[in-house]
Amino acid sequence: MGRPRRRRPRSRPGTVGPPAHRRPTPGAWRQAAGGRRQAAGGRRDCRPGRWGIASPRTELGTGMTTVGLIGSGHIGGTVARLAVAAGYDVVLSNSRGPETLKDLVEELGPQARAATVREAAEAGDLVVVTIPLKAYRDVPVEPLAGKLVLDTNNYYPERDGRFPELDSGSTTSSELLQRHLPQSRVVKVFNNIFFKHLHELARPTGADDRSALPIAGDDAGAKAEATAFLDRIGYDTVDAGTLAESWRFQPDTPAYGTIYSADPANWEREAPADAARVRAALAEATR
Repeated sequence: MGRPRRRRPRSRPGTVGPPAHRRPTPGAWRQAAGGRRQAAGGRRDCRPGRWGIASPRTELGTGMTTVGLIGSGHIGGTVARLAVAAGYDVVLSNSRGPETLKDLVEELGPQARAATVREAAEAGDLVVVTIPLKAYRDVPVEPLAGKLVLDTNNYYPERDGRFPELDSGSTTSSELLQRHLPQSRVVKVFNNIFFKHLHELARPTGADDRSALPIAGDDAGAKAEATAFLDRIGYDTVDAGTLAESWRFQPDTPAYGTIYSADPANWEREAPADAARVRAALAEATR
């Protein structure tokens, strides 16, 4: 999720508060992960190994090494930073063209490049779709066939317009994307966490204060791959079930947004949420 308005957590991205990296962070690993600026150039240090996470090239062999991003805003940019820090290559795209991503590519360094939406879809071993729901039909179908697609979308009627099937609860936004991408393997993730919290709460495997993210999907293998990716970038996972169950961590549910906030009235202060807490929040969700 992007920037919440203060009025209510369901609101679509707005403007709030000071930069995410204004605070020092405890521990050597988190100091690196917290967006520490390089002395020269003032850019974040996103090199592999700087966050205490090994490069996937040394451990995954012929596995996934490139993350494609369709959309490179608050969530997309944050996922890209986490992925680069974990040793992945990233291919960024947005609706405005590769030239508009020059600053983000410069920040991320040689493991990142900008491309068209189709090129990002083709290049990614896994692809993150992080665009407004109203534009989901613009996601290219053919280059994503057979691939793991991570869907970060939320339904905000004031931004997306009305979808009667979502208003009635007869389907979920991720099921709409899965129908649009019938040969892809869609997994819902990243939609329930504020982008600043997503960056600040990443921790290495086994950390006592590691947070968990809920996932949902219809393909068990895809969820296993998503779990492995999330582990590498700093998160545990909780399986919420199928895409039809992904409503359990959509807006206005206990697992949405404030579960990672130290104060529900102040989104600027993050707080870890472990797997047990996320699991309990999913169980509390009602329609």
